[in-house]
Amino acid sequence: MPETRDGARDVVDTVLGFARTLRAAGVTASPDRVEAMLAAVGHLDVLDASDVYWAGRLTLCAGPDDLDRYDAAFAAWFGGERPRAPSRTAPELRVVSTMAPLGDGEGEGEEFSGSEELAVQASAAEVLRHRDVAELSLAEREHLRRLFTVLRPAAPMRPSRRRRPSSAGPVHPARTVRRALRDGGEVTRLMHRRSAPRHRRVVLLVDVSGSMSPYADALLRFAHVAVRARPSSTEVFTIGTRLTRVTRELRLRDPDRALAATGSAIPDWSGGTRLGEVLKAFLDRWGQRGTARGAVVVVCSDGWERGGTELLGEQMARLRRLAHAVVWVNPHKGREGYEPLAGGMRAALPSVDVFVAGHSMAAFEELSGVIQRA
Repeated sequence: MPETRDGARDVVDTVLGFARTLRAAGVTASPDRVEAMLAAVGHLDVLDASDVYWAGRLTLCAGPDDLDRYDAAFAAWFGGERPRAPSRTAPELRVVSTMAPLGDGEGEGEEFSGSEELAVQASAAEVLRHRDVAELSLAEREHLRRLFTVLRPAAPMRPSRRRRPSSAGPVHPARTVRRALRDGGEVTRLMHRRSAPRHRRVVLLVDVSGSMSPYADALLRFAHVAVRARPSSTEVFTIGTRLTRVTRELRLRDPDRALAATGSAIPDWSGGTRLGEVLKAFLDRWGQRGTARGAVVVVCSDGWERGGTELLGEQMARLRRLAHAVVWVNPHKGREGYEPLAGGMRAALPSVDVFVAGHSMAAFEELSGVIQRA
């Protein structure tokens, strides 16, 4: 029946969207595991949150490290808490996790006839990912906070001079000779080594001026996630009329406490914007000494400049010479028909490597990928 097929399609879309959220949280959720979950829910009551929870946990998680992330992603995506363990026995649960193709017959399709409630919850989360954070209600902002808790941005890597033993790569002469001495002076095996990449520093400059106030909370939550993921290689500063380092405040585990501490440390919240002067202060005190050198620098601002744009252009060119890559995040870029007409944006763009939006959860997920690829 058509209604049955629509219900099955809703469940498939729900599972695929949940898998995307898991990947953003750091769980692999490979295609074969997603297929296994689809096969599992085909034999369960999709209106039972406990059935869906355990079907996903047994199929999508590859190891113990994935369990906490899975619980957080499930609560964020379906808008609830972790269900209690079901009363069914362990053998029955193992049967659920076996892989099988999702059937198309009418008998199996009837399993999805009551999936509207689950699909509505997941669809709302998917729509919320693309909504402008400045237009969200209080309830939607609360849901967005839960989605931020499962975001796990991967850090960019950089080559290192350090080498470590490997089964392939350039020959390690010293280790090869030592091995030969142990074997009676004859070279029986070549020893190899390869470079050991290290995390590249990420520096976030978040504009907290009045024009950016609708987006400042979301941007700082993204910064908190980045700091918590790589505390030793991530630095965060706020910019407006003055420069404020808030890395220490954002290292607090609880997001709300971290943002409260950050707000107390920022003296120019919702004030004016002097990007050129503040960027010069950053480069003079921090960037030139090494914080920006070889780093991925992410500037989050709409480009409104109350001072002279010439200074901003000069400092952006200076920053570009120091940094490995410069990423500019402008929330307004996500709006249809946007053009960078503000004087600050026109002055900055020639020194920007990547220009992205920063207005929604989907945009923040894309920004995570941009930083990693840089």
